[in-house]
Amino acid sequence: METTSTALSGGPARHPLDPDPVRSTKARTVLALGLVAALTGLFVGGVVPATLALVLSRQARRQAYAAGGYLTGGALLRRGERLAWIGILLAITTVVIGLIIGILRFAGPAGHDFAPTVD
Repeated sequence: METTSTALSGGPARHPLDPDPVRSTKARTVLALGLVAALTGLFVGGVVPATLALVLSRQARRQAYAAGGYLTGGALLRRGERLAWIGILLAITTVVIGLIIGILRFAGPAGHDFAPTVD
């Protein structure tokens, strides 16, 4: 005979000593850093929070795997990672556009073209 909690949840009943599932605090941090990276990506400063977000995301995934399902926040990690990559792509785009503008200015006419002087 199944217990009431098994019949309602569709899975086996939890043991009373099992911990409650908790959202990872690193997942919230990854989301916040990813958002900062996406917002500041055009200023090239978004690379730093994006890198931190990706490193923390990797750590949070390892911890969630080791927790065996009692540490949640995978959706926040995915959103934060996407925002971090958007910040990195915006920074790369800014650098490439800056290089193109610099090359075009360097390759353009150098100063004024004066007529030759006669002594």
